[in-house]
Amino acid sequence: MPPFPPPASFPSRDAVVAALRAAGCVFAEDEAELILSAARTPDERDAMVTRRVAGHPLELVVGWAEFRGLRITVEPGVFVPRRRTEFLVEQALAHASHTSVVVDLCCGSGAVGAALAAALGEVELHAADIDPAAVRCARANVAAHGGHAHEGDLFEALPDRLRGRIGILAANVPYVPTDEVPLLPAEARDHEPLTALDGGGDGLDVLRRVAAEAPEWLMPGGILLVETSERQAPDAVGAFTRAGLGARLAEDGERYAHVVVGTRLR
Repeated sequence: MPPFPPPASFPSRDAVVAALRAAGCVFAEDEAELILSAARTPDERDAMVTRRVAGHPLELVVGWAEFRGLRITVEPGVFVPRRRTEFLVEQALAHASHTSVVVDLCCGSGAVGAALAAALGEVELHAADIDPAAVRCARANVAAHGGHAHEGDLFEALPDRLRGRIGILAANVPYVPTDEVPLLPAEARDHEPLTALDGGGDGLDVLRRVAAEAPEWLMPGGILLVETSERQAPDAVGAFTRAGLGARLAEDGERYAHVVVGTRLR
């Protein structure tokens, strides 16, 4: 990850806007307001602007991202939740609105789990990731909902007592094919962990692992939801079906979101 650049000085709102606009920020005025409201001191303001001008994601600069109306804490080196992933949360709520156990696997910041718990109310919430930085960040975000964060490789991170009890298993797995990672926007490629992006040769390595193990963790009628791309969707549905899950594809053209929903058959 590139080091933080030394800060320059931006003594006024107009100077901040001008610097952001010169750096190619399309919504320079809006970004300036966010930075100015987040900065506690002039030195912090200047450091934030300098990092943003250098190409750091705005969410990592100000320390939070908005996700389904929640302010999700994000830290350098942690995957920034995408607005299209809100569609995954919506699908989970539409298909399993009455559940007591929710798991956010490959959780990153824990945004999906926090959003589900906020909507569902009293649930047992668990989030898990292989990246220690993500787990630290998720722990802060799910704590407000009584959630727990665990570090480890997929299901190995979860307490064994959850087997057969999970009603909603949301797994925002990495799904970028390895040879396409260098083609990602610099904000993702240079500032987010490779483990949150690289899904292997065809992008579906982690998805297949999750689908194969999910049935033993889901309760009867419980659902697994995984985000994927339009191109990968048929193979992703096939992976769910081979694992014995009832599978369907949900799409949102406006957000360009594709979510495979798998149900453990009763």
